Amino acid sequence: MLEDIKQISNPFIRAITSGLFLSTLVTIPASAAIFLVNAKNESTYKLIFYTSIVSATVGAVGGLAFGKRKHEASEAKIVSPLGDTDWKDWRKFVVDRKVKESDSITSFYLKPLDSGQIPNFTPGQFLTIQLDIPEQPKPVIRTYSLSDYSELSEYYRLSIKREPAPPETDLPAGIASNFMHDAIHEGSVILAKPPAGKFVLDTLGAEPAVLISNGVGITPMISMAKAVSLLNPQRHIWFLHGARDGSFHAFRDEVNEIAASNSNLHIVYCYSRPNLTDTGKFQHKGYVDANLIKNIVAPEIQSFCGSKDATYFLCGSASFMDSLRNGLREFGVSDDKVLFESFAKAKPKKSEQIQDIRQDGDSREIVFSKTGKTLNWNPSDGTILEFAEANEIFPDHSCRVGVCGTCACKISEGEVDYEENPTASVEQGSVLICISKPKNTRIVLNI
Repeated sequence: MLEDIKQISNPFIRAITSGLFLSTLVTIPASAAIFLVNAKNESTYKLIFYTSIVSATVGAVGGLAFGKRKHEASEAKIVSPLGDTDWKDWRKFVVDRKVKESDSITSFYLKPLDSGQIPNFTPGQFLTIQLDIPEQPKPVIRTYSLSDYSELSEYYRLSIKREPAPPETDLPAGIASNFMHDAIHEGSVILAKPPAGKFVLDTLGAEPAVLISNGVGITPMISMAKAVSLLNPQRHIWFLHGARDGSFHAFRDEVNEIAASNSNLHIVYCYSRPNLTDTGKFQHKGYVDANLIKNIVAPEIQSFCGSKDATYFLCGSASFMDSLRNGLREFGVSDDKVLFESFAKAKPKKSEQIQDIRQDGDSREIVFSKTGKTLNWNPSDGTILEFAEANEIFPDHSCRVGVCGTCACKISEGEVDYEENPTASVEQGSVLICISKPKNTRIVLNI
């Protein structure tokens, strides 16, 4: 009955109903008890009357209070600046818009299916999505950088490159990227986890930032450039991007528009094989490399800011970033001033593969407790994730380079060695299997 009273929206009716309910609930048993003791005493009738009045008044006040608390809770939910703070796992999003950005990149604008609020994110973070792809034995999980920024998020934008099959290999084309391009349209629903990632730009910092990308690596850089232009436009930002030609250059007009309203955003576009129609649309022919930074960008930083000190952000292909990191180091830029993110793992050289095989024999036992398999791992088997997949165990994963944290699992016995320090946060008692190998002779994983 109380729950029914709480649902009454009219406060006057709710107060009367609540008062009558409590008065009846109290007066009837009280009257029966009093009459049994002294039915003929005049004071008995007065006591019953006053009891009825008091209980009705208390009930009415309580009815009003129920409505007030409900109203306040509802308002608090609507105006909360963080949106759905309980969103921790998968949430349904609908594709509100699908926009082709270049010959290979398409953007997907995602809004929550429940029409609720979504939390903002730090520029540079990514979104993890889950796709149900036909003929795949389990849902496919992938991680994509967020490519837009506003002070109050009403949508998330993912800009995804269609990944073709690698040349001169038997490897298939990108399963998730091709599915997104071909099968996901406006109105499609996909699952996503909250924004995450440590490859972020402090928008309120003062030191110049150099954003360097090629290909689809431009996506987090747009987010960073937009955020700084909105929140800290006096900060100098250099935006360096490399593409083959104009047809492969996504977001050129969008970045140019940001620069038109922010004189402290300095643009440098490099086309390696420009077309005749690209004339006037890029600054340098060739590649974005350390020589360009040394000879062109660094002197500009010195001229505008009085010092060559800057923080460098890199995102792109593995070979592109390896070359830049080495070149910046030779140029005298310390490693702590160079931040990078890649969702592609560089292929090991053949000499490295041979070295691993020669170390074969240093066997380790891995217990996959959930699947009930106990297997012997050798150095030539690669990471724990690669070893699991080779033995028909398919844990959740995405980036394969320790960035997204999707492959994290509990370890109840033993320890692991990481090939490189994880970028993703790892809870105590958990490990990332995409970049780790067993350290002890026996480890037990909750897989």
